[in-house]
Amino acid sequence: MNVEEILATLIAFPSVVGTPNGAIVDWIRDYCQAAGAEVTVLPGPEGDRSNLFVTVGPRAGRGYIISGHVDVVPAGEPEWSSDPFVLRREGGRLYGRGTTDMKGFLACALAALPGLAAMNLRQPIHLAFSYDEEAGCRGVPHLLAALPGLCERPLGAIVGEPSRMQPVRAHKGKAAARLEVIGRSGHSSRPDLGLNAVHAMAGVITHAVAYGQSLANGPLDQDFEPPYSSLQVGVIAGGQAVNIIAGQCTADIEVRAVPGVSPSSLLEPVKAGLFALRDSGFEVIWQELSSYPALAPAKGSELAAVLTELTGQEPLTAVSYGTEAGLYQQAGIDAIICGPGDIGRAHRADEYIETGELAACRKMIQGLGARLAA
Repeated sequence: MNVEEILATLIAFPSVVGTPNGAIVDWIRDYCQAAGAEVTVLPGPEGDRSNLFVTVGPRAGRGYIISGHVDVVPAGEPEWSSDPFVLRREGGRLYGRGTTDMKGFLACALAALPGLAAMNLRQPIHLAFSYDEEAGCRGVPHLLAALPGLCERPLGAIVGEPSRMQPVRAHKGKAAARLEVIGRSGHSSRPDLGLNAVHAMAGVITHAVAYGQSLANGPLDQDFEPPYSSLQVGVIAGGQAVNIIAGQCTADIEVRAVPGVSPSSLLEPVKAGLFALRDSGFEVIWQELSSYPALAPAKGSELAAVLTELTGQEPLTAVSYGTEAGLYQQAGIDAIICGPGDIGRAHRADEYIETGELAACRKMIQGLGARLAA
């Protein structure tokens, strides 16, 4: 199968984040085994979705990981020009949910696999495909925990998030949480008899937003836009009707942290503000939704030099979006971002990837194999 045929097959699996992924995992497993690769399926604790780890070449020895995720964001935007789960070609563009983020990269890796298997590799190349990356990198920590039993410590991990095939050395970290306030409902004519959860949450959010604005004072890292950590309230919901005291309210909040700052630590003042409501009779719940560290630029990174040689592009210092690369670095594995497509096309209607980008990506992976061949 060529890369476009593989991409069409992958797109046809509606592997939306947070849903079972057995069908796409089974297809990738069978394809890789048919190509002569060693495949390990790693079920996650959810029981209905799995990571995959694929090895081509000798299992012994330190090699490289080619990392991607099989999940995609939902495709509910009404502006789609065609079925988002059927690959559509127009000229040099291939449209469909996940073409850029990031099944195009997976298709390149899978298309290159038979050629890699035919090489006399002195060191292994591993494909590490995770689940639920779009929910805050929930799947890959389980894969990383199993890694010592699957291979020797890799020389590096290439995370194929869309970067126009320009290597990227750093990104911000992220943490997100859901806040819930439970008060006491009743008739709105007697607010003195109730506890309005919306009003209470409004106070928490007001203080959180003010605190978020103070993050602009630093620490600063001029490699990023903006050059400081940030906070956003993305979702708020509560109450039943205007004449009912709101008995419950939830809010989802995220922070994005520059390297050197713990994302979870940035949420602590918000958490403290939420729990202070208990003194006024409210019940509160704090639920961490996701957390992953920043990717800090590694000084003298051999991996960055390898990717510069393979792509012909000097690495970009930093991007503001997050990836699994920070978790690889945290696990002691040098990591870099490099993949086809543009992040600006992701998570929107008529997502697409260019055939030339796929060709460049496949060339990069084949070049990596050539470096490791005897």
